[in-house]
Amino acid sequence: MSIETTATDEVSVLAQLSEMLQELLEEYGLDDAEITMDTTFHDDLELESVDLVALSGQLREHYGERVNFATFIAERDLEEIIALTVGELVRYIVASLRATA
Repeated sequence: MSIETTATDEVSVLAQLSEMLQELLEEYGLDDAEITMDTTFHDDLELESVDLVALSGQLREHYGERVNFATFIAERDLEEIIALTVGELVRYIVASLRATA
């Protein structure tokens, strides 16, 4: 495994997640959006549920079974999903990677 796929710190995971999100946002011409820990998926990035499904696939491809985005989302109600920030997902990914290391 490369260091890139095994990084378990928030800065590295944020950078990896930002790259994935930039790919998704390219489809909408928003690939220059600034992505921080406080960025929200719904209000700031204007991602829809279909985009979250695509992101789930990217996460699975990058991290394998260690990061289960569907479980992460399933534990939240609709208001929490709408308010979801990049930072919340970054912290979940870091915790998942550390738990399976």
